[in-house]
Amino acid sequence: MLDDTLLDDPAALQRADHDRALLALAGAGARVRTALRQAEAAGLDRLRPDGRPRAVLVAGHGSALTTAEMLSALAGTSSLVTPLPPTEAAAPRADRAGAPPAFTAGLGWQLPGWAGPLDLLVISSADGGEQGLVALAEQAYARGCAIVVTAPAGSALAEAALQVRALPLPFVASVLPEDLAPVTAVEPDLPAEDPAALWSHLAPLLALAQKIGLTQLPYDALPALADLLDAAAVRCRPDAAAYTNPAKGLAARLAGTVPLLWAEGPIAGAAATRFAAQLADRAGRPALAGPLPQVLTTHRGMFTGQLGAGADPDDFFRDRVEEPDPLHLQVLLLRHAPGAAGPAAPDEQDGPAEVPEEDAGPRSFGVSRAHRLAAAHDVRLTEYASTRPDALHALADLVALTDFAAVYLGLAAAQS
Repeated sequence: MLDDTLLDDPAALQRADHDRALLALAGAGARVRTALRQAEAAGLDRLRPDGRPRAVLVAGHGSALTTAEMLSALAGTSSLVTPLPPTEAAAPRADRAGAPPAFTAGLGWQLPGWAGPLDLLVISSADGGEQGLVALAEQAYARGCAIVVTAPAGSALAEAALQVRALPLPFVASVLPEDLAPVTAVEPDLPAEDPAALWSHLAPLLALAQKIGLTQLPYDALPALADLLDAAAVRCRPDAAAYTNPAKGLAARLAGTVPLLWAEGPIAGAAATRFAAQLADRAGRPALAGPLPQVLTTHRGMFTGQLGAGADPDDFFRDRVEEPDPLHLQVLLLRHAPGAAGPAAPDEQDGPAEVPEEDAGPRSFGVSRAHRLAAAHDVRLTEYASTRPDALHALADLVALTDFAAVYLGLAAAQS
């Protein structure tokens, strides 16, 4: 059982944060600014596209693939955005020193048969050493695809980008002081991903999408994104008490549960997918994510099974530390509701707000059914909504909150 008092102990959180995940998330805004500045210096501002590509394929693994769903949500139905995950994992040889190779060294990618000169391939990697991505770039060059590569300078993938006449964009890594350097990863074969790497993948991709007309973002949307991430880092900082820190509150709420992450709309759907991945990676917790109304059918059996009833998470007198909790369901409903009324105007909102049951206002059919299903089976449903009018900023709102919550849940659970 999670001792939620640990969330109010910044020193304990720092001791548990071996790979400095909280510091990495705090620097997400700075990484966005650096990525945008370096992308312009790399030639993005001089790009003169002839028109939008027929399709945009985004290749990579981890959070690089997550950016494809986010770009698709922001682009809408105007363009086809397709994630390109690895399709094979060969067994790579050990290096000359005898050390086992990283799992990613054996990953392979394959272009779909229809990809050709009308399409754009975006390859993004935080390491830049995956030979499978280098081979993919060569394959795309032979097919006549336009190619953009985001990778660390000097890496094998960055060098390959020059050979295939791709537009090379930089990957901005986290820079930490020497005394705060991450401890050696526990799992060297496939270590936990830097939780803020998402923004280093996404920022140059969004700048490119804006340049080629794939998205209709306001001209100042990307610089404002960095400011929004800075504000989220202040709200969710480790020394903020749990009752004022929304990420700590969400982490405590999810402790001892099987989260069902439901989303209304593509923006919230991308955030829910990201949250499920972060809960697995950072907190070691399984979570099921999906969009309304489909989840009402696909997750229905969870409500009638052993997890759907019998737990009372709101029992005030229950000993939350000594007495182990029965595992129960928790529905977290994420929404982008730009027209919703709230305690503050959209441009004054401090982040995604938990929507009290009595203040929910008008609901869509899917959201109403979700509430009815949860209530009928005594399953707690918590709703978070971003009312920002801009879709990118609403996405950042939801992702920043849930990223911090996943890290806090993992750190507190590790100290329990």
